[in-house]
Amino acid sequence: VIELKSPTEVQEMRPVGAFVASVLTALKEKAAVGVNLLELDALAHKMIRDAGATSCYIDYHPSFGASPFGKVLCTSVNDAVLHGLPFDYVLQDGDLISVDFAAELNGWVADSALSVVVGTPRPEDLRVIEATEVALKAGIEAAVVGNKIGDISWAIGEVAHQYGYLVNTDFGGHGVGRTMHGDPHIANDGRAGRGLKLKPGLVIAIEPWFLISTDEIYTDPDGWTLRSADKSRGAHSEHTIAVTPKGPLILTARD
Repeated sequence: VIELKSPTEVQEMRPVGAFVASVLTALKEKAAVGVNLLELDALAHKMIRDAGATSCYIDYHPSFGASPFGKVLCTSVNDAVLHGLPFDYVLQDGDLISVDFAAELNGWVADSALSVVVGTPRPEDLRVIEATEVALKAGIEAAVVGNKIGDISWAIGEVAHQYGYLVNTDFGGHGVGRTMHGDPHIANDGRAGRGLKLKPGLVIAIEPWFLISTDEIYTDPDGWTLRSADKSRGAHSEHTIAVTPKGPLILTARD
């Protein structure tokens, strides 16, 4: 079921969007060589408690998860790209880490992600991060009244193809509101002019993620972390946005 938000409800979602953005900003600043993934999770957990918010992840147990997630962050490192379950791992020089975070505040949810390299970057890592950020921008720009879901998917996929990346469409964007995941699904590649027509009040998470040399993934023994089939690295960028008569409103925009 796709639920459109009223203009008032979209405004009510601003605080949770700002909170999610603030957590990701703090995590980006914290992520460095020598920092443990569990330290990042602990920081996010503290910020959730201090804000009176609720984690969307800790008890999350969808059909594709082996058990309740148990942490408040997804931390995907190097050849991991999605759903990375934080564990006792200290970040090394040159690691590429993608951080995905969703929380509920005042009954509303927002979801966002970013990728960074800690220490000395590899050019190919910076390039795949850039590609996801450019694709995210393109997807958001396509999220205007009168367009269709396929226009967002096409815009994201076009960027991927321009950079020479394959696209996995198993996991992508989704509706956001009272819960973290809802309809519609927004694939990271598709055909323009197809699918649901975009109307004011549609709130969605748009989240391009690309791997450097494959579109095939497998699930880690932890039952959650998704890794590339060929060990190539990947990146992930995401914002929660609202479709409005004045254009897309980025609820999780970071300063």
